[in-house]
Amino acid sequence: MQAALDQARLGAAAGEVPVGAVVVIGGEIAGAGFNQPIGSHDPTAHAEIVAIRAAARRTGNYRLTGATLYVTVEPCLMCVGAVVHARIGTLVFGALEPKSGAIESALRAHESPGLNHSFEVVQGVLAEECREIIQGFFRERR
Repeated sequence: MQAALDQARLGAAAGEVPVGAVVVIGGEIAGAGFNQPIGSHDPTAHAEIVAIRAAARRTGNYRLTGATLYVTVEPCLMCVGAVVHARIGTLVFGALEPKSGAIESALRAHESPGLNHSFEVVQGVLAEECREIIQGFFRERR
């Protein structure tokens, strides 16, 4: 999760909402990313998507079976869909996202009966630190 927090800090420095993510396969980081929809002019460039794309390129496979995705904030619906399609084995996240979190807060999208893949969820890892980085960002903006 520390590596995901490092990514979130890079995002904040770039003027993006500071969410960071890393994909770990076999104990090594295979992909990393931070939110970058503003700078990339890409509404799908959430940290999770950026990290998953990087890991898929690195492994040469769009299926990341057995991988663990660490993300600083609870994923949105789009990112949960990406986790499903990538066949991520475990999702680990820090802070809850009360407005749009699609694991626990607003939806439980990963439990939809129509999905053809399920994954383990671990929440609350370094939650306070993850929450502080995003809340601090928005405090400075207001």
